[in-house]
Formats: sequence, structure tokens, C-alpha cells
Amino acid sequence: MRETVIDNIKSHFKLSPHENKLMNSLVVEDINLDRLNHVIDIMAEYRMQNEVLMGYLLFQFYKVRGKEAEDYIDELSPSQQKLYETFKLLRNVNTISKSGEAEDIKRMFVAICQDMRVVIIKFATIDYDLSRITLPMEEETRKFVKMVADIFSPLAESLGLSKFKSSFEENTFKLLEPVAYNELKNNALMKTDDNMRQMQIVEKKLIKILNELGIEGEIQKRQKHFYSVYKKLQKKNITLGKVYDLLAMRVLVPSVEDCYSVLGKIHAIYKPIPERVKDYIANPKPNGYQSLHTTIIADNNRPLEIQIRTFEMHRHAEYGIAAHWIYKERRKSNKFDAKFARFKEILERADELPPEEFLATLKSDLYGESIFVQTPKGKVLELPVHSTVIDFAYAIHSEIGNKCVGGKINGKLFPITTELNNGDTVEIITNQNSKGPSRDWLKHVKTSSARSKIRSFFKSEFKEENTRIGKNIFEQALKAKNLNITKAEKEKYLNEIASSFMMETPEMLYAEIGGGTLQASSVIGRLTNLYYKEKAKEVTEKVIEVKKNKDGVLIDGDSGLLIRFAGCCSPVMGDDIIGYISRGRGVTIHRKECPNLKYLESERLISAKWEQNSGSKFLAIIKVISNDDKAGDYINNVARNLKLSLKGFSSKKVKNDLVFDIILEVNDKSEIDSAIRTFESVKGVEKVYRSE
Repeated sequence: MRETVIDNIKSHFKLSPHENKLMNSLVVEDINLDRLNHVIDIMAEYRMQNEVLMGYLLFQFYKVRGKEAEDYIDELSPSQQKLYETFKLLRNVNTISKSGEAEDIKRMFVAICQDMRVVIIKFATIDYDLSRITLPMEEETRKFVKMVADIFSPLAESLGLSKFKSSFEENTFKLLEPVAYNELKNNALMKTDDNMRQMQIVEKKLIKILNELGIEGEIQKRQKHFYSVYKKLQKKNITLGKVYDLLAMRVLVPSVEDCYSVLGKIHAIYKPIPERVKDYIANPKPNGYQSLHTTIIADNNRPLEIQIRTFEMHRHAEYGIAAHWIYKERRKSNKFDAKFARFKEILERADELPPEEFLATLKSDLYGESIFVQTPKGKVLELPVHSTVIDFAYAIHSEIGNKCVGGKINGKLFPITTELNNGDTVEIITNQNSKGPSRDWLKHVKTSSARSKIRSFFKSEFKEENTRIGKNIFEQALKAKNLNITKAEKEKYLNEIASSFMMETPEMLYAEIGGGTLQASSVIGRLTNLYYKEKAKEVTEKVIEVKKNKDGVLIDGDSGLLIRFAGCCSPVMGDDIIGYISRGRGVTIHRKECPNLKYLESERLISAKWEQNSGSKFLAIIKVISNDDKAGDYINNVARNLKLSLKGFSSKKVKNDLVFDIILEVNDKSEIDSAIRTFESVKGVEKVYRSE
């Protein structure tokens, strides 16, 4: 299975020699290789780049090997490291308990803010796990399935990821409502033949329409998802026997004008059901979905749904928020952002709310039903059901919300706590002498935007107290890091960090931390990075006393730094070496010719050399390539007769050659060179070299 996964990776991704070697090290047998293979296919479908792959592979390695993953972190590029850390944010999301649900869902949304690709990969793993569940289920498994139905399926819909949405819905429906699912499935099978015959008749007429209009389009036939049919049954309170439109058709065309032209021709041939003609092109769904929907009475006198959309609309219906990078579309960011403005607003405020409140807001703002309310000038705003005048005021502007004292709904004056209805026209009444919102408003607002803006008002009112609290939180978090940092250094770093957050002073950082709008961990993370960068710079630029290290390595700088040897190039005594200061893990020693150095941050490289006669032992790998199938035993004997300790010997067939990996314990590079010369003299040996 491991070789299958590796072959699949190579077929989808063009890896550099370094990435290929690293990939072979990270794909180990104790990973769930079948699941990994599934995720690789999803990565390829969504046209993700190598950085996503390498970050995910190290994350999978980390899950099964733990701290061993630290040996490979420095071999990733900075962007790959960032993705690896983001994957770690989501490591427990598919094992959520009731008590941890809110915190873990909040963590997912924070990850979405960092990189949407990570969430798509997480969806792929959830999809895999869900498809492998069978009945009967354990209670913990049922909780997971219910969570997918309640949280991840609506999230996939909000992001426009229809494939994941459909898969989540179908699988959770099958597991949570098995009786209804099987009844519906059996009913559908009984009607499939008749419906397929009818679709073939309609298809011929649709082809004729496209030809008459001179449109180069595409016609698709599909079976409706059982879950969507089930929802229709519940909504209309009808029996399965009365459901006939289990199949549907889709027409894809080049332009919006073509969509309406095709719709007109279809209605000229077939009678539509008026209440089931929907124009989602003129009025897109909140997730950006666009299409024309019509249900006609077909030739067999039964309803048949037809969707009409452009090829671009279809791509976005399939891939949602991911379509812009999959198809490298050059679209204006403001247009794209407008489609997901409500979603992004929730994400931006993820860190501002306690977990339980965030989850409640999420379900209300994102997953709940919506109403559409307009200003007197006709601007339409989308709000959650049960939103109040206060929500509407803050949706217009923060200052209007802060000064709001009442509202006119359809021309009549109402209190600010009045709930709004779909189609209302609302005019906000303000008073410039108002002292601002009341804390009681938090009990009445439904949107995260309004709640956040009210909190921001009170945060500014209690700035001094928030500064004191925030500073205490920060100092405690910094103390836990055990950094040997001076007061002057801390002040210097904090000023730099404050500037990066568009703040003038560290006190403003403390106020944000104390007010709950900025996480102390975010500031600590940046400070730590600055500290180690400065440390590396000082060590490389400043000439100080050279001190001995127990590993036989001499470094310029602090002798207290931990020394370890890079597994990618396995340096030994006599090699030209260089050190790399790792964050929190001392110095990693590389050979100067190591190809991985180009992926490392140059400012963190440090001079290093060997201490002569240290007595240290090193492991080295020598590769011997032979064209003689009978050379194996002789090469083995040569290896064992060397005046060196043989630690490993293996061989494999590669095309027409035998390739031997010989692991030797050596004192220095000269012993490696001597061993290479010995193997080169063996009959049938084509090539001998030291393995990277």
C-alpha cells in the first residue's frame, strides 16, 4: 500500500529531488495509507500545490511518530512549515466531545482564516471517515456523525463546496435515518427505468434547442440526492409514492444570455410549474450559487427539474470558494469578497468571542435562516432570522449603531429591540447626544457583527483596566516560554509587534489582549520569532570565544546551545559543515553541500567546525550500484571485512541494477573515502557514492 500511495503522489505532483526524498521518509506504514491516498486524490482534484502536500505529509507523520517529526521541520520551506502548523490546529476536530465542541469548531474557523486549503483537506478526511462507518454505531461515533450533519455539512454549503455537502448529507442521512433512507432508495430504484427513458426524450429536445440557438453547450443527467428528496418530503408532508422527480437534468452554456434563451425555449415546449421556477442568477444564494431552476411537466406527465447555468457558474457550484485558485480566474477581489462577506465577517471575529458564544453565533449567523431587509434608499441587507433594529443599525455602520435610539419599520416607529421580518423597510433614528449602547443590548442582538461592535465600545470605555489585565496575561504567557530576554529586548520587540498590528504602543497591545480581541499567544509567537532571528544574527556576526561542544562540534557563540545532526545529509568529522539555529531546538548541523540549505532562512545560519580528535562516532550511508546479479554476496563480504563497524546492509533491484545501502560507523570523512575506494575496486560495481 505504501508504494501505491507514493506512486499516486508522483502521478499528481511534480516534486523536486529534495521533496521526493523527504516524501519517501514521511510516508510510513503506520499512517492510515488508504485515507492518505483518498486525501491525495482530493488535493489533485483541487489542484493544490506541493507546499500543501509536504505540510500535510509531515502532519500525518507527526500524528503517528510524535516528536520524531521535529527532525524534519527544518527541511520544509517556511510556507510548508506554516501549513504544517495550521493542520495541527485541526488535529482533533473529528473527535469532538460535547464539552469540547465549541472550542474545536472555533479552532477550525481560525484555521479557515489562515488557509482555506487546510479546511478542504480536513473535509476530505472527514468524508473518508464518514464513508467507512457502518451500522450499528457506538455512541461516540453517533456524536461524530451528528456533528457532521449539524456543523460541517452547513459549513460546506456556506463555502459553496457542493461535493462535500452532498456527500456529508447522504452519508449522515444513511446512518442517522436508516429506515427512511432505505425506503427512499428502494422507491427510487423502482422508478429509475421509467424516468431514465423520459430523460432521454427530453435530452433529444434540449440538444435540438441548443442547435437551433447556435449554442455550444453540455447536457448532464443526474439522480437527485436522497437527502434532498427526503427534506422535500418533510417540508411538503407528502409520501414517497408521490415523489416523481427523482432525476434531474442540467444544461451548461457559455453565457448568461444563453441561460435565459434556453429557458425561454424550454418553456415554449414544456409547461413549467410556476412556483418552481427560480432565478438564482439575478438573485444568487448567500454562498454565491447561481443558476436558473425550472420544473417542467414532461412527456410522461410527470415533473422533471432542469437547471441551466454557465460553465463558470457550474465550476463555482462544484468548488465554491476554491474555484478561484483551481481555475486561476482573474476576478476582482471585491466581487469575490462580496459573495462571502457575511461568512468572512464571522471568521474575522472568531477570536473575539468565548467558544460557546462563538458556536451559538455561528449557528445563528451562518447556518440559520435569513431575512432580507432594506433601507429607505433600497439597499438590501441580509440578516439572520430574529434580528432586531439594533442588528440592522450596526450592519449599516458602527456609529449609527452606537447612536441608535429607535427605528421606523415600514414607516411606523418601534423600539430598538423589535424583531424584523422579511421584506421590512427600516429607517434608523439616531441621537448625537446618546451616551452609546447599553450592555442589555447584548441580550437582544443576533449578529456577531453587532455583538462585536458593542463590545468594542465598552472595551474603549475601560481601556485602562483592559491594559492592566492584558499586561498580566501577557507576562504570564511570556514567563512560561522561559526566554532569556532582557527588559530592553522585550520593549524593542513589542514596539515592532505593535507596529505590525497598526498600533502605536505596546500598551495598546495589552489593552487588546485584556479586552479579549487579541490572543496573547499571537503576540508571544511573534516575539519568539524576533528573539531567535536576533539570536541568529548576533551569533553569525559577532566573533566571540570558541567553546567546545560534547558532540565534537565547535560553534561561534553560546556553547549552551543544543547540537544535533541533520538526518538529510548525515555530516561526519571532516565534512565542511554549517549550523542552523532552530526555533527552540538549538543548532542543527548540516554539510555545506546539503541541498536542503537553500530552503532555510539564511539569517539563521551559523559558522561551525569540527573539534579535532573528539573521539565521536558517526553513521554514514554508502550506496553501491552493480550490474552483476551475483555481486551481492561478494559486496556483503567486503563490507564485513572493512575495518569499520557494519550497522546495516540491504539491497534492492532497480531496473537492471542491484542497489546496496551500506551503513557504517566511522570516525571521520577519510574512513568514508577509503570505504568508497574499496567498493569501487569490486568487479561488476558501476558506481559508489555517499548517500545524501
